[in-house]
Amino acid sequence: MRVDPSSSAAEPAVVHSLYVHVPFCHTICGYCDFYSEVLDRRRVTPLVDALLRELDQLTARYRLALDTIFVGGGTPTVLPAPELERLLTRVAALASAECEFNVEANPATVTDEIADALQRAGVNRVSIGAQSFDRGELAVLDRIHNPEQVPQTVERVRRAGIPRISLDLIFAVPGQSVQRWLANVSAALALGPQHLSCYGLTYEPGTPLYDQLRTGRVQRVDEDREADMFEATIDHLAAAGFEQYEISNFARPGEACRHNLVYWNNLPALAIGPSAAGFDGSLRYRNVPDTAAYVRMIESGAAPRIEEECLSFDRRMRESAMLGLRLTRGLDRAAFTERFSHDPLTLFPDRGADFIRDGLLHADADCVRLTRRGLLLANRVSAAVL
Repeated sequence: MRVDPSSSAAEPAVVHSLYVHVPFCHTICGYCDFYSEVLDRRRVTPLVDALLRELDQLTARYRLALDTIFVGGGTPTVLPAPELERLLTRVAALASAECEFNVEANPATVTDEIADALQRAGVNRVSIGAQSFDRGELAVLDRIHNPEQVPQTVERVRRAGIPRISLDLIFAVPGQSVQRWLANVSAALALGPQHLSCYGLTYEPGTPLYDQLRTGRVQRVDEDREADMFEATIDHLAAAGFEQYEISNFARPGEACRHNLVYWNNLPALAIGPSAAGFDGSLRYRNVPDTAAYVRMIESGAAPRIEEECLSFDRRMRESAMLGLRLTRGLDRAAFTERFSHDPLTLFPDRGADFIRDGLLHADADCVRLTRRGLLLANRVSAAVL
């Protein structure tokens, strides 16, 4: 959090990042464990009203000078264009001149009217959930779009004048081979995005896909094949001029997602919407994961938070190390020590030497970072930090 040292103690802190959660989707994908619900158009206006009232609550408590805005979900672009534009325009009024303004979209949800609404509101980056270019894989993932709609959506966003495109892809889909996965990566590259997010499929308890795995209706991709897919992704995208800057994220030089970098550097980012989680530098909070309850709480004048936790210094330090290790550049030892008065290597004194010996961790005078092999086993190292 950047605070003017000459400001008075009573002056609200300045926060530079905001996340907005729009929970509505046309359908709920079988693998998704984010809070979402099927769109009911009668509930759109009350939700947008509530989001803007929560935004007012935050502006009464903090000074928002936004360098990054991320509107996710759910699928924000399923909102009717007038309501989407009303929401985005109000949020954009808090943005700095150089703000990264990112909205998530699914293929086939971006009409010309929606694309124009995004552009008029000042959106300059759209993250499109392609996930796969294979019809069979899309069916396994319960995605309702077809592969042809991905390039159509990219073209529509660009035609509206929005300059940056990010595509999300999922690997290790049941039945997927390394070759089929790389075909997806190549199809995405052919569309000329500035950014790609490539996530290994996870089976989260409570999702339909988890139930299918548990009952044997789908089989998880072998761990060795999944590792081969991950390493092939790194090499394939490097050859195409993309830099891996975080475990699952790749960008052309200068095009890394700034909002996500805020998160991975454990910097303050406020959040509004049902189930949204925010952090102001010391206090972490989470909103009620129920749209109807969220709207009722806002309408009553209450804050919609169901959890608040003031993080201890030690917790902030360890979480910052855990998140920072996800970045391929790792932890800058001097900067980390200046921020927390601890060298990051001291956070796992019993395991650090083992991780270095086993080729999972690299440490030199400047940084501590995961090796390429360590990126595959990041959770093991993170557990030791926490």
